[in-house]
Amino acid sequence: MYIIHPQLNIMAKNIGFVSTRFAGQDGVSLESAKWADVLWKEGYTSFWYSGLNDRNDDISYVVPEAYFGFDENEKINELIWDGKGRSKQTTNRIHKLANKLKQSLYDFVEKFDIDILIPQNCLAIPMHLPLGIAVTEFLSETKMPAIAHHHDFFWERTRFSVNSVPEYLDMSFPPKLQNIHNIVINQEAQEQLALRKGCSSQVIPNVFDFDNPPPDVDEYASDVRKELNLEEDDFFILQPTRVVPRKGIEQAIKMISLLKNPKCKLIISHEAGDEGYEYLHMLEQLAKEENVDMRIVADRVGEVRGRDKDNRKIYTLWDLYHHADFVTYPSTYEGFGNALLEAVYFRKPVLINRYSIFIRDIEPLGFDFLTMDGFVTPSQTQEVNEILTNSEKRKKMVDHNYQVAKKFYSYSVVRGILKTAIASLTGYTS
Repeated sequence: MYIIHPQLNIMAKNIGFVSTRFAGQDGVSLESAKWADVLWKEGYTSFWYSGLNDRNDDISYVVPEAYFGFDENEKINELIWDGKGRSKQTTNRIHKLANKLKQSLYDFVEKFDIDILIPQNCLAIPMHLPLGIAVTEFLSETKMPAIAHHHDFFWERTRFSVNSVPEYLDMSFPPKLQNIHNIVINQEAQEQLALRKGCSSQVIPNVFDFDNPPPDVDEYASDVRKELNLEEDDFFILQPTRVVPRKGIEQAIKMISLLKNPKCKLIISHEAGDEGYEYLHMLEQLAKEENVDMRIVADRVGEVRGRDKDNRKIYTLWDLYHHADFVTYPSTYEGFGNALLEAVYFRKPVLINRYSIFIRDIEPLGFDFLTMDGFVTPSQTQEVNEILTNSEKRKKMVDHNYQVAKKFYSYSVVRGILKTAIASLTGYTS
């Protein structure tokens, strides 16, 4: 069905985004919202199918069973990722849930007259196996054109390496269908998808609206430093990640230890999450031994602004970026590195570990970052100190990085490739 776009007054098509969750600040939710913004400006209207959703009700189709945290899906996950084999009963449970989800996809498409489906990562990582099967079968049965956006594949995660569902992984993660145009976020994923599945793809990295710089700090966020018990002359060193081992936070602690400046405070934005607390305890002990002031402020950082039960302000991560003096990003692995682009967007200097995707996809573009190879050295720490204390050098660095990012990671990158993909699948051009 064609509709008239209310702003552009041109014929528009309806796009259906599909995932387990469109809510919060995870990579899938953030990047899909950016895609929808780009598509809206090109005359397309987006609708949202998921198990958890924070989009407007009039454009959303919420199916609780589609959420990866749905009870039945979690029970299925307990049965299939242990390598002990799969019973007939488990197979039946998978099919029962998949069939229910497939019918809900039919209902979603009918309700909103969807023309093109965009599965967001649900055909890449099997956190919800039945949903992946459902989407695959739906696309196979309907021949509906689809643009599958893959953020991270199951073979990139050790937790999925031992399983009792290899035929389902082969069939649906991702499926090899002629009506699917595959999009990945880095060159390594592109090569592995071709090697493992024989599927071609295009690369669209994570992007930001670099044509529109972030607004200045507003009144609400003006007191972030005070609320986090930071003095005005403290150096606010931001680690904008969860507390998980692959984030390499011990290197951020080491960097501050080598600075030997008690005014440097390490602020970690998010908590440990679902990967346990052993790593957190190790970091706490290390910070104590190195005499580093490390603070985890996850209780003051949320997906949206608000108040906690003690009537304290809840800030967003973007509120913190405004006040940060420096960003540490010592990850050992990232599929791309959304926090890195955020730091560039807010014009903050960065110390980054040269993880594989950074070396291959990002570093050749000409950014001016402080880099490390696995561990922090005294000479690198001296560079950090110079950036912290030399405002002219710092400004030159961050302004340069912003211009590089504007060239390679703006919305225009998404716009061009999506328009081409839609045209190749449908013959329709906006």
